[in-house]
Amino acid sequence: MDTKNKIYVSGHNGLVGSNMVEVLKEHDYHNIVTRDRSDLDLLNYRATEIFFKKEKPDNVICAAAKVGGILANQNYPVNFLYENLCIQNNIIQCSHKYKVRSLLFLGSACIYPKYATQPIKESSLLSGSLEATNEAYAIAKIAGLKLCEAYFTQYNNKFISVMPNNLYGPKDNFTPIDSHVIPALIQKFHKAKIDSEKTVQIWGTGKPLREFLHVQDLCRAIVVIMQESNTNEILKSGISHVNIGSGEEISVKDLALIIKEITNFSGEIYFDKSKPDGTPRKLLDSKIIKSLGWKPQVTLRDGIKNLYSWYINNI
Repeated sequence: MDTKNKIYVSGHNGLVGSNMVEVLKEHDYHNIVTRDRSDLDLLNYRATEIFFKKEKPDNVICAAAKVGGILANQNYPVNFLYENLCIQNNIIQCSHKYKVRSLLFLGSACIYPKYATQPIKESSLLSGSLEATNEAYAIAKIAGLKLCEAYFTQYNNKFISVMPNNLYGPKDNFTPIDSHVIPALIQKFHKAKIDSEKTVQIWGTGKPLREFLHVQDLCRAIVVIMQESNTNEILKSGISHVNIGSGEEISVKDLALIIKEITNFSGEIYFDKSKPDGTPRKLLDSKIIKSLGWKPQVTLRDGIKNLYSWYINNI
C-alpha cells in the first residue's frame, strides 16, 4: 500500500472506518475515498459496481458492517446475517472484478468457538460451536473471511482478513440496543450519576473475561498488515486471517468498577444473573501481528478516560 494509492475505506462513519481515515492520514495516506450511505448503498450490488468502476481504488479497507451488542444480535439475527453477507460480498466481488491491488476485510473475534482453547489461535476457526448470542453475525464474518481466502486461492487476489477483539474508542455507538459493553457501561453509569440513581444494573454475573482493544491501535495494525511485503508474507505462509488483540484481559466486574470510578458514580452495582454472560473467556493469540513490529499503545484505563471525555463532548 503506497502513500500515493487511492484507498477506499467503507463504513467511514463507523467506529473503525472513521478512525481508520484519521490513522491513514497520520501515516501520510491522503488519497482516501469514502461514501456516505445516502450516496452509496452497499447492500445494492449494481450501485457498488458502478462506484468501483468509476473510482477504481488501488486498496480497499472493508469496515462497513451491521454491528451491535448481545441484545441487538438476539433480536435481529436476520439483519446481522443478511445485511453483512450482502455488504461484504458486494465489496469483495467488485474488488476482484475491478482489480483492486489489495483488500483488508474486518472480521471479529466472535468467529471463534465459544469454548476455544485460550489464548485463541487463528487455527481455532471452525473447531467448535459458536456463542449463540451472536451466531448470525459470526457466521457472516466467517463467510467473508472464507470468501477472501477463496479469492486468494483461486485468483491470487491479495485479500486478507483481520480479527480484532472487543473494540472501543471515539465515534463508538452509544445507542442502548446496538452498543457494545464499554460504551453501554459508560452510558449507564453516566446516566445513573446525572439522575442520582442508587444502583446500576449489569447483565450477567460479571465473571466473564474480556480482552479490549482501542480502535486506533487496531487501525495502526491494519496499516502494518497492508504493507505489501507483510501482506505477501502472511498470505504465502498459508494464513488468511490475523488476530489483533491487546494481550490483556479483565473481568466484566472489574471493567465495571473502572468505569464506575472514571464516571464518578457513587452508587452500587447490581449484576442480573438471569441475563446471559456470553462467551466465558475470549483472549486472542496475537503473535503474528506482534511479530511484524506492532504493539498496542493505548492502555485500557487511558482509553476509557478518553472515550468518556469524547462521550461528554459529543453525545
